[in-house]
Amino acid sequence: MGSVAAPARVGAPEHRLRNIVGGSAGNLVEWYDWYVYAAFTLYFAPSFFPEGNSTAQLLSAAAVFAVGFVMRPIGAWLMGIYADRKGRKAGLSLSVALMCGGSLLIAVTPTHASIGGLAPALLILARLIQGLSVGGEYGASATYLSEMAGRMRRGFYSSFQYVTLISGQLIALAVLIVLQQTMSEAALESWGWRIPFAIGGALAVIVFYIRRRLGETESFANAQAKGAPRSSGLSLFRDHPKAAFLVMALTAGGTLAFYAYTTYMQKFLVNTSGFDRETATEVTAAALFVFMLLQPLAGALSDRVGRKPLMVGFGLAGVVLTVPIFTALETVETPLAAFGLVLGALVIVTGYTSINAVVKAELFPAHIRALGVALPYALANTIFGGTAEYVALWFKAEGMERGFYWYVTAMIGLSLIVYWRMRDTKDYSLIAED
Repeated sequence: MGSVAAPARVGAPEHRLRNIVGGSAGNLVEWYDWYVYAAFTLYFAPSFFPEGNSTAQLLSAAAVFAVGFVMRPIGAWLMGIYADRKGRKAGLSLSVALMCGGSLLIAVTPTHASIGGLAPALLILARLIQGLSVGGEYGASATYLSEMAGRMRRGFYSSFQYVTLISGQLIALAVLIVLQQTMSEAALESWGWRIPFAIGGALAVIVFYIRRRLGETESFANAQAKGAPRSSGLSLFRDHPKAAFLVMALTAGGTLAFYAYTTYMQKFLVNTSGFDRETATEVTAAALFVFMLLQPLAGALSDRVGRKPLMVGFGLAGVVLTVPIFTALETVETPLAAFGLVLGALVIVTGYTSINAVVKAELFPAHIRALGVALPYALANTIFGGTAEYVALWFKAEGMERGFYWYVTAMIGLSLIVYWRMRDTKDYSLIAED
């Protein structure tokens, strides 16, 4: 089986902080690469899908975005097992290597005008590779951060998964804003959209080497030393069915709300609210920056009051306010008012995003934790998060845009029932190490 890497001295604060920062930096680049696609869709969609109006082009690009999610359960399954058997560090290194390959492929793929139907085919291939990567990244990083954190601050430290996830999205938007300010729209649509994908590929190479130097967690080392059962998809659903389906159920409403309030929101502000692309980008970026800052605060709050109150709060507020917020955004007139409404939606979903990683990690024993966190989450994320933009644009194309608001509300409501009935994982955590 090979030797097990020596665990980091979790009891040493400087070692814990160094490894959490190192793991988080890799997560940031992973999610930057993933979100660059969403941030630049408005510019590269005509290069790959030249036929039809802007909504039709966005619909095609959103379909490819959803296709990337199809690979996420496969990546979660394969790489979750890999991280459980070979170590969290090994899983993190492999995931960022795959992301690098996907980003560089998009950066160099010729347009539809040059190679015809092969262009969207290569785009789909790149997104499949990136989907495989992100599918494994979530479970490995959520498990690594949760295990590396101490018992008393586990909610706080694990919240940095979404801090870096949002940071990746913000950096993608920041690159977009810089390019919008320094390049003409014609240049951006012609070739400028390739720049952020090339940047992402280069950063992923750097992070690969950073991740190779991370310390391993005590939880993994202890599980290996005890000769724990081998991780597999069969053992997950045979031995831990309740926890696996619980992860799917609590993810459904949260991930749909997150993608509706973040990646789709930029397009909503252009297509429905009527803002130009630059203003929509700036509003989205400003709201996401505040949202990012809220994550550790909410994570720390969960260390005091528990995980359950935050998730229930998200569920209640999401059910009551999702439709009013989206309806108000339809006719919003100023960027400041749009910022306030978007931020309100993001404050609501913070009750889910800040602690969802640690909640899932606390449901599983160490020998199957990475797979248990990754696979059920990826299945729910593919079904509900990955299709969010496509479903929203379909409702709009059919003249029933408000149907999407009610769809999001209904799914949050279903997850609320789960939050209300489940035990608080802070008090019943299966992460044994302090």
